[in-house]
Amino acid sequence: MYVQLSSPMASPELDEAVGVSAQSEENLPWMCIVWDDPVNLMSYVAYVFQTVLGYDKKRANELMMQVHTEGKAAVSSGERDKVEADVKKLQVAGLWATMQQAG
Repeated sequence: MYVQLSSPMASPELDEAVGVSAQSEENLPWMCIVWDDPVNLMSYVAYVFQTVLGYDKKRANELMMQVHTEGKAAVSSGERDKVEADVKKLQVAGLWATMQQAG
């Protein structure tokens, strides 16, 4: 993966590509993202966050509101296997969940 460092006002000699090593990418945590959908009620989404992910009512409602207002929320993070399991559990519960690596 390469990140282009440039700005509209940067001179050409200042533009450079910076490589990110595979080693550092492997060490980045994974995130479980829940996306807003037109099917599930907000109360159900909060309930799933409580029962599946173990959040208390207040945190479950905060995450549900983030999904509702921003279109998505990162609801868990960590090792790939853990996040993969969270995604599968949320999908079984009917939520639109995906995973991506942080960074």
